[in-house]
Amino acid sequence: MGSHTDFSEADLAALRRAKYELETPPLGMKLAAIVGAPVEKLIAKLPGAASDKVNDATQAALRKCLQIALKTLGKQAEGTLEIGGAGATGAAAGSKPGARPSNLLHKFAVATTGAAGGAFGLFALPVELPVTTTLMFRSICDIARSEGEDLTNADTQLQCLTVFGMGGRSADDDEADFGYFIVRGALAQAVSKASSEMATKGFAAHSSTALLKLMQTVAARFSVQVSEQVAAKSIPAIGAVLGAMVNTVFIDHFQNVAHGHFTVHKLERRYGEAAVHAAYDGIDVALD
Repeated sequence: MGSHTDFSEADLAALRRAKYELETPPLGMKLAAIVGAPVEKLIAKLPGAASDKVNDATQAALRKCLQIALKTLGKQAEGTLEIGGAGATGAAAGSKPGARPSNLLHKFAVATTGAAGGAFGLFALPVELPVTTTLMFRSICDIARSEGEDLTNADTQLQCLTVFGMGGRSADDDEADFGYFIVRGALAQAVSKASSEMATKGFAAHSSTALLKLMQTVAARFSVQVSEQVAAKSIPAIGAVLGAMVNTVFIDHFQNVAHGHFTVHKLERRYGEAAVHAAYDGIDVALD
């Protein structure tokens, strides 16, 4: 790493893991390995109304996550977002900032919703996706908390929401090809404006222009991954078992992105953004 001698070996190792997680192979490749078919071809076979269903369900799912964030904003004493599920509700359950996140608990819950989705396919999407996405959002918040983030902070909760926009690329967004820092930078201004409105208006900010613009940006990126997930579960007779596996891959993908994103944030608090960015660029990771 040459000039980055200020970084401890442990932190350099953490940054290396983060880069692997953030530049991870696309979700479509992972799903193709599960279902044994190229996801692009499966998407092409979806009915014409599928795109509208995906877009509507994606918007509804992200709105649900935003409502959770707005309702719990600043409520330190009550715990935050019930991030761990029953028996593990953040601060209320004694979860400390450095405590490990409940990744497996959230994976199990999402696998259960995926089993139902696998049985009913596209028809289940309007019901299943908001539930799945809310569980994923709580998992992302849990991961953020484990990396030392303050979940009562508006900016932190929006950072959790934007993980859905960092997990893949929109077909209309060429910047996504340039990697994590470009994608994050493209979202930063929208996050900043929305964070200010959340901090000053609280729940009343849910209809603000800044929040709506951020939601649309995140939704455009997230809907690409949702389409791939739907396509993977559209194979005739995919059934409950494969439906659960597809959902497990889905949440695992975003958990990896969240771990990477909030690890970078933690290191930036320690070393500064410029130093972490330079060190990140200097790391060569071999992706599978």
